[in-house]
Amino acid sequence: MIIDIVMPKMGESITEGTILEWRKKVGESIELDEILLEIGTDKVDSEIPSSAAGVVVEILAEPNDVKEVGEVIAKIDTDGSGATPTPPESAPEPEMAQTPEPIPDLVAEPAPAPSTPKPISTPSGEKKFYTPVVMKIVVEQGLSLNELELIQGSGRGGRVTKKDVLAYLENRGTAPAQTMADPVSAPTSVLAPQPVTSAVAGRTEEMHHMRKLIADHMRESIETSAHVYVMTEVDMTPIVDYVKMNGDSFVAREAFKLTYTPFMVDAVVKALQDFPEMNSSISGTSVTYHKNINVGIAVAIENGLMVPAIFNCEEKNFLGLCRSVNDVAKRTRSKQISADELSGSTFTITNFGVFGVTVGTPIINQPNVGILGVGAIKKQPVVIESPQGDAIAIRSMMMLSLGFDHRLIDGAGGSKFIERIRHYLETMDLETIF
Repeated sequence: MIIDIVMPKMGESITEGTILEWRKKVGESIELDEILLEIGTDKVDSEIPSSAAGVVVEILAEPNDVKEVGEVIAKIDTDGSGATPTPPESAPEPEMAQTPEPIPDLVAEPAPAPSTPKPISTPSGEKKFYTPVVMKIVVEQGLSLNELELIQGSGRGGRVTKKDVLAYLENRGTAPAQTMADPVSAPTSVLAPQPVTSAVAGRTEEMHHMRKLIADHMRESIETSAHVYVMTEVDMTPIVDYVKMNGDSFVAREAFKLTYTPFMVDAVVKALQDFPEMNSSISGTSVTYHKNINVGIAVAIENGLMVPAIFNCEEKNFLGLCRSVNDVAKRTRSKQISADELSGSTFTITNFGVFGVTVGTPIINQPNVGILGVGAIKKQPVVIESPQGDAIAIRSMMMLSLGFDHRLIDGAGGSKFIERIRHYLETMDLETIF
């Protein structure tokens, strides 16, 4: 029996997805729940398991194709015969491919590329479908429709793919439009390609899907929020000593490592309760003060980073925060996190200290109004004040940097907030956290 594989719904607000990679080819066997393909949305990249065992007999979408939720993207034969469904015979297609007669009007219409994917009437009168990715490259590179028609498609049914367009552009730069000079005796200046100004050795490649999403979100944040930063130094010596002393017993009890992130989350949650304006979001000229505290944790992955949210942090004790931090980080790195968990944060923490960086200025994760950057913990000589006088001691110090939206938070408010976080970290009652 032939069954349809459809574009899955990755979250409540997800209506479409982008095919990133097929893990199986036509004719290959696949087991139930074995990974069939990888799909990307505007929130998450996910590995999609097969809903049936059998043989892949048809793939209906290429990498970088955008498909709506519920649209058929592949077919699997559960009987395992591997017989590909025979499409109705259509002799006109090969005949049309054999007679690409040039028409004089070909040069006269450099039609602009449409912004939405749909069949396009080419100058030869044939309707062709071009994916959004292809049309985006066409617009960016200034290709005319007559040039696009000349590109030989290597995709299913002769469809032009992103690789075809990029290959054409590369060849056009080295051998300027020899194929375009033959059809008609039109002025060569009309068909002349755009000059390629690249004298530096190197390579050019398309951004990964995740990198594109991050780029869009970061640019949006810079254009939306008025970023301001304040920084402070925290004495982490008591917490560092506690983790060293109790780390092994914690691993034995919980089966995962005790890190410094839950301590940060705990201090941030307490500070957000003291400063509710930091737990808010802006929409136009309106401000929403959120009832629950949902802390986003930036997690580095192979092609960028994701920010899963830990919901209702104000309701969790310290052990609950430890378990939640470990859970979302583990599932994010293994691509098991859901799209719904990658939105809804009300404040974000990013720990670049794990890479040895002392201080940084993170970009606000929209629609939050604040983000806390956590630096590396390093031993430093510090002046210790006491009734007996000043003394110099070696302490484990850490820099915190707070980025906040000046549209809502003034410098005084941001400064008081980060100082409150410092206070909660340095005065934490470590004997009662568990």
